[in-house]
Amino acid sequence: MSAAPHEPALDELRRAVRAEGLRLQGVWQPSEGDGVPSLPDGRPAAAVCMVGNAGSDFWPHFKASPEYQGGQPDPLDCWSWRIGQALAARFGGLALFPFDGPPYLPFQQWALRCEPLQHAPLGLLIHPEFGLWQAFRFALAWPSPVQSVDDAGRDAGAVTPRQGIAPATDICGSCDGQPCLHTCPVRAFTGTSYRVDDCATWLHQPSGQDCMSRGCQARRACPVGPAWRYGDEHAAFHMAAFTRRHGPGGPR
Repeated sequence: MSAAPHEPALDELRRAVRAEGLRLQGVWQPSEGDGVPSLPDGRPAAAVCMVGNAGSDFWPHFKASPEYQGGQPDPLDCWSWRIGQALAARFGGLALFPFDGPPYLPFQQWALRCEPLQHAPLGLLIHPEFGLWQAFRFALAWPSPVQSVDDAGRDAGAVTPRQGIAPATDICGSCDGQPCLHTCPVRAFTGTSYRVDDCATWLHQPSGQDCMSRGCQARRACPVGPAWRYGDEHAAFHMAAFTRRHGPGGPR
């Protein structure tokens, strides 16, 4: 295994990630209880780099990929797997994925360690800039500590094992009217639960085509980060994947 990235190598990793339309979403230092697997040589990981997307910047890259063009099952997971494994091999880390399970790795808990996120009423994590329009595609674990940085390359300081990054304000608690909870046509979101069967049934009907073609109406109603909303084609891809798994004829 090659050395963990110092600042110059971390900059190179950031550029490599950007070349795929993705972003380095932060770096954090794990401790024993964080559920980060050991590295291939048995050592514990000393740092974890989180990689994902904000908005639809990655969509043209993914759409042109052999995974998408070849019609593979779960093409986005396959694409993420290929990119993550290639970066792990290039930089000497271990690639970790949110879809590799069960058991599944606690990506949401990890995300809270490196970005100013909080839980939104829709069950997603919300970012003060990107709103509900970001996702984590994979993580890269390293054998040596690195400084915590954001995607712009600004040094955010070393992250200690017990430290997370809280938003400056309560994003959803200060939201006027919380429109995300009142926009869903079938009231699938209660603020404490998600009635997935009601949602899936609606999406399989002709009346659900606005959600199917443009993305979840409740998610689109969030006033945070509207410039980062997924493009229609990107949103429709995720909705089609959801309906294949839920509703009439779908696996449960």
